[in-house]
Amino acid sequence: MAPLEPVLAPPPTRAHVSVARLSRYWYVACTSRELRLKPLARTVLGLPLVLFRSTDGPTALLDRCPHRNVPLSAGAVREGTLECAYHGWRFGNGGRCVAIPALCEPPGHRGRDAEAFPVIERDGLVWVYGDAQAPPTTEPPSLGCGPGYATVRAQMTFEGSLHAVAENTLDVPHTAFLHRGLFRKPGRDLEITCQVTRSADRVECRYVGEPRPTGLIGRLLAPQGGTVEHADRFLLPCLTQVEYRLGESSHVVAWQALTPETDFVTRIYAVLHFRVPLLPGWLVRLVVEPVARRILRQDAAMLRQQTASIQRFGGERYVSTDVDVLGPHIWHLLKRAERGDAPTEPLERTVTMRV
Repeated sequence: MAPLEPVLAPPPTRAHVSVARLSRYWYVACTSRELRLKPLARTVLGLPLVLFRSTDGPTALLDRCPHRNVPLSAGAVREGTLECAYHGWRFGNGGRCVAIPALCEPPGHRGRDAEAFPVIERDGLVWVYGDAQAPPTTEPPSLGCGPGYATVRAQMTFEGSLHAVAENTLDVPHTAFLHRGLFRKPGRDLEITCQVTRSADRVECRYVGEPRPTGLIGRLLAPQGGTVEHADRFLLPCLTQVEYRLGESSHVVAWQALTPETDFVTRIYAVLHFRVPLLPGWLVRLVVEPVARRILRQDAAMLRQQTASIQRFGGERYVSTDVDVLGPHIWHLLKRAERGDAPTEPLERTVTMRV
């Protein structure tokens, strides 16, 4: 592969340069458990949506009745259809208008249908394609794991752009300070090698020679200590993954599906799979789940401050160093995809980081 070209942080020539609007991709709109008896209002890419279970499965519609613009999320699910609260118009799978109670004839032409978005339910998550007019050419990925793993799930809304939240989930240096004692602690002087690889739709960093994290999570998952196999990954447009192999059989895979509700509000769906020898999954989950939620709350608070500062100064301004190993590459991938540029050649780079 060719040497990695320099990647600089975006210059502050205009406000909000990191925001990327990518509609022809899949995003998580909700979890399967959230789709019960009532319609669910969600926002994806600035679009108000309503989700419900029709007779054919999860359905996503624009949250606006085509009759008189009333939010369909104010209605009710009846017999596998979504009934508008204003005049009782009913909509089924694909947004098809199937009933107009006051009309003596059948509902009739397609102009009375609600705008529908492609939906796929997989691994307990409901994915929505961001463009109602363009049929999808791909399917959302699986965030599941094999047998023998325990799983922790969480979701939270972050006040930050997709780029900022994605970088946060994969940024190692901040963990010693913002999450002091949970992952790492500041003041260590061990150098590790970071191998960064970027392709057309993803970027990965592998950390070589990293010791077991000194925080609570590391001690729980690998009490024997030693080095770990650690890799962080970003996949266009909205997936991050953190993977640890600790010791001979401990394995942790943390997925984060990021859904931009607006330019600076991102909902995160976290799915953490872990396998720990000699400890039952329920016991590890009892410890890991509250720690994971605490970490998410700390990240959310910091991103809230970051976004408030960006808005106060009227835009973003970044100064990056070599140890900001993934953030600039995430920005690069998002912006190329937004412009529709042709994929670049795969690139590699090696940097050194102190942990």
